[in-house]
Amino acid sequence: MSATVADYELFKPVELAPGLTLQNRMVFSPCTRARSDIKTRCPNAENVQYYAARASAGLIMSEGCAVSDQAYGWYGAPALYTDEQQEGWRKVVEAVHAKGGKMFLQLWHMGRQSHPSFHPSHEVASCSSSCYSTGHTHDSEGSATGFPTTRAMTLEEVHQAVEDHRKCAERAKAA
Repeated sequence: MSATVADYELFKPVELAPGLTLQNRMVFSPCTRARSDIKTRCPNAENVQYYAARASAGLIMSEGCAVSDQAYGWYGAPALYTDEQQEGWRKVVEAVHAKGGKMFLQLWHMGRQSHPSFHPSHEVASCSSSCYSTGHTHDSEGSATGFPTTRAMTLEEVHQAVEDHRKCAERAKAA
């Protein structure tokens, strides 16, 4: 007797948590596509199409999604800290759900990799420690540039980053 695809556990539904059953055990891992609106950082029709096309995975993990202006730092990446961004994500989620898919949002703070040109007042990126790395990152125009010298977060900034993650998680659930 030979096995069919339906016989493999990989293709069977699994209850991840009470009330959250996945149609199979495959997880689409995060892949930053840099397709979101450059100015608003909102997911757009291209994001909707991209994620909807992958809805047959049991679970989609979104690309990194900035939790605040200070956390942002990847050209074309999405964010989720404004109502407009939340509306963009709502459209993505609706398209995924319409095809029977489930989706989790990857909350993201770029830390030392964020270039000051992404931040409203062009302040130096803060991260978990004052660190320096060789190599390069990209600025808000998409050009390669060296890592800027960073500074350690203040205690107040740490608390704000935690709060930004909490608020973003609430917005993700609402979307």
